[in-house]
Amino acid sequence: MLKGLGGLGGLGDMGKMMQAAQEMQQRMMQMQEDLKSITVTGESGAGMVKATATAKGELTGLDIDPTIFNADDKEVVEDLILAAIKDAQARATERSQEEMRKITDAMGLPADMKLPF
Repeated sequence: MLKGLGGLGGLGDMGKMMQAAQEMQQRMMQMQEDLKSITVTGESGAGMVKATATAKGELTGLDIDPTIFNADDKEVVEDLILAAIKDAQARATERSQEEMRKITDAMGLPADMKLPF
């Protein structure tokens, strides 16, 4: 009688897929939490301005060499600060993608797979 239901053997595969999806979701949630504690530093002006951010891109600090403060160079200083912040944000994005690659590699997924879906 059950011969006509031969496709039910695939239910075990469905269960494995659901379990893998739940595992992926848990890893993604953990990664999102981890990104809050990973810090990156962007620099400009040969290190005269440094911006620190979390891997999620949240700016957490600025370190500015006081020798750059000169009223005549106000625009240069502003540009250096913006450049350091942009560098920190780029590094945060890069680090976030690196962490995502670790998850996809561990799950055996293609490296170019975009997550979350």
